[in-house]
Amino acid sequence: MTHEPPGTPSVRTVAAQVAAAALGWLHRNRHHGALPAGTTAELADPDGVYKPLGESALAGSLVLREGLASTADLAAARELVAFAWTQLGEGNLLYERQLRYMTMTDPLEVYTHFARAGYRHRRLHTLLTHLHGLTSLRGAEQMPNRRLAVANAARVARVDHALDWPALTRATWLGHTPEPWALDWMTAYSVTHTVFHLTDWGARPDGLPDELQDYLRTWLPVWIDVWREIQEWDLVAELLIVDACLAEPRCDPEDWALLAAVQREDGLLARDGRPVSEDEAQAFREHHHTTVVAAVAGTLVASRFRGTSAAA
Repeated sequence: MTHEPPGTPSVRTVAAQVAAAALGWLHRNRHHGALPAGTTAELADPDGVYKPLGESALAGSLVLREGLASTADLAAARELVAFAWTQLGEGNLLYERQLRYMTMTDPLEVYTHFARAGYRHRRLHTLLTHLHGLTSLRGAEQMPNRRLAVANAARVARVDHALDWPALTRATWLGHTPEPWALDWMTAYSVTHTVFHLTDWGARPDGLPDELQDYLRTWLPVWIDVWREIQEWDLVAELLIVDACLAEPRCDPEDWALLAAVQREDGLLARDGRPVSEDEAQAFREHHHTTVVAAVAGTLVASRFRGTSAAA
């Protein structure tokens, strides 16, 4: 357990401030994430607006799940999730997309954020339950961390069937506890998402096996230092979420002080050290994801240390 010097804000306080500022930016700028008129289930550019809507819903759903934000921030989180749900036709677009493209996983992965927040779409839920009982979907070829993403989404949405979580874990890069210096940028994102899905974004720390907990506890500080040095704030923030998902988080005060220092006053967290465009729509496109990550990271750290004055 680490303790800050007397007179300095606790990590919990700093994390909560980062989360509140990020959530505020996401809420105020949500109109930049509206689907273009005439959008159909084909989604010609799914990463352009559809994916960000899901990420906003993720951030909002986790703020609501943890329930520690201020009354105003909880209201903002509810409005953020509601906005995304409305944009998706209250689930109808997800249903039509899943019905048309049986093997696509994104309708489930997006739907699960709404399910976490209490939303349900009866026809989509029935369809997903049916599809996830089919051999064709169980045998679909996916990257190991992506298979975990689908497995956790199915678990949260309550459409899952019996899964071999230890086998799913062993198939990942992290599950092999490989040479830590071999970690590259893309693999680092695979590691972070492996942890997110095994623990359901920190709700199940025991979902991460002990040997992986020990491995991450040893090497996370090194990896965070590497990406801090080159100002890859998106990856730094994702690694801080990983830390918050451990059974015994480290939550280094210096890491959180730096993240708070690089966050803009309006709540936006830039993805890297390059200048942020003054055009609001462009800034939203380029830095929405990192600001979502900041909101999630701060929310989870503040939750892990609820009722304490010191950070661990």
